[in-house]
Amino acid sequence: MNTLSHDADNRTKKVTNPFQRFFGHFVSGSYPLFAAAAAALVWANFEPHSYHGVWHADVAISVGPFQMVKSLAHWIDEALMTIFFFVVGLEIKREFLVGGLATPKQAMLPIAAAVGGMLIPAALYALFNAGTETGNGWGIPMATDIAFSLAILGLLGTRVPFGLKLFLSAFAIADDLGAVLVIAVFYTASIQWSYFMVAAVFVLLLAAANRLWIRWTIVYVVLGTGLWFAILGSGVHATVAGVLVAFFIPARGKYDTDTFVETVKNELDVIACEQNSCGFTILLNRGHLNAVQNIELACEAVETPLQRLEHGLQSWVALVILPLFALANAGLVLSGLDIKTAFLQPVTLGIETGLILGKPLGVFLFTFLAAKLFKASLPENVTWRHILGAGCLGGIGFTMSLFISGLSFQQPEISEYAKLGILTASVISGIAGYLILRSPFRTESEEKEV
Repeated sequence: MNTLSHDADNRTKKVTNPFQRFFGHFVSGSYPLFAAAAAALVWANFEPHSYHGVWHADVAISVGPFQMVKSLAHWIDEALMTIFFFVVGLEIKREFLVGGLATPKQAMLPIAAAVGGMLIPAALYALFNAGTETGNGWGIPMATDIAFSLAILGLLGTRVPFGLKLFLSAFAIADDLGAVLVIAVFYTASIQWSYFMVAAVFVLLLAAANRLWIRWTIVYVVLGTGLWFAILGSGVHATVAGVLVAFFIPARGKYDTDTFVETVKNELDVIACEQNSCGFTILLNRGHLNAVQNIELACEAVETPLQRLEHGLQSWVALVILPLFALANAGLVLSGLDIKTAFLQPVTLGIETGLILGKPLGVFLFTFLAAKLFKASLPENVTWRHILGAGCLGGIGFTMSLFISGLSFQQPEISEYAKLGILTASVISGIAGYLILRSPFRTESEEKEV
């Protein structure tokens, strides 16, 4: 076999299905996220004044008479994180169309897991904090960090069945949808109805663009930007705009598959050579060049805007936006804390109990009840021990928990207690999930049939 054909075979072997690419993006994206969180802790503890000075510095955007001034951390949390929520919205839409939430039978167990994984942690948090100044932080332990949870599954490799990866992905995405609803409904202090009505107009325009099958990305960028400003002014957290725009991104391409296949076959006929003797003809043969360019255009036409945007933005989110968010928000200053006192604070106890105990309890219990009540089977080769391990991994709140914590508390001391609870619980949950799923034993009670 010559070198060129060997390279072609290697490239063929690297082709993966959409879920594998989705899974791989999150696994690889967890490394810069972890590095940024570690860097934030080091920076905040060795140079606390520098750390807070950088992220709380005012940054202004002005166009003519219009001016908007926010701290650098706020721009990250409200602008850049809107792109993260946009990608989350695309993933939610994809899961409901063709993924693990596409049919009631497929969606039943992951949605039940997500509901239990939100309600039980929130209730446990409320046990420690109800009626106190930290009571509104109940949304913090409801969240799951999909990047870190899938990364740990990636470390386990073939020790865990493929069905568990599908289950955890669907459950985490359903959990993200719940977190978005919680942010929109419960973390909005007041609504400015004039801005809200403007936002409604932009939503109608987005719906019209989708209905008219407009596939030009720039149209959704312009309408989405307008929606972002309107929601920001309305009092609802601006990141909700990202999810709303995502729901209106078209999920159909210009070509259907039959048209695409016919087009590509016709163009390949133009390139056909006797006994594979083409060689490097693209530069020499104008007809071959035109055929390749037409195939490229056909690929763009059959690919949906939803797939194109999700694929194009995932790397930016994983390698830039989430690490920046972690760097700006994970800086827990330990030198100013009495650790013993901090761990005994109601907010810390509530977050840790919710994530470490509430998540696996809620995920396992609600999945078990859904399976029993609706006669639903676990995914192939998945046992109840796997569900418990996935529930523990769901306790890695990190990104979403830090985000909701920033919405919940303005007092620096309470924010530090919350960060301590989130970081501690995320580490413990990750270790517990890894150890449970790594264990090779299986008992009769862990059989797939329920």
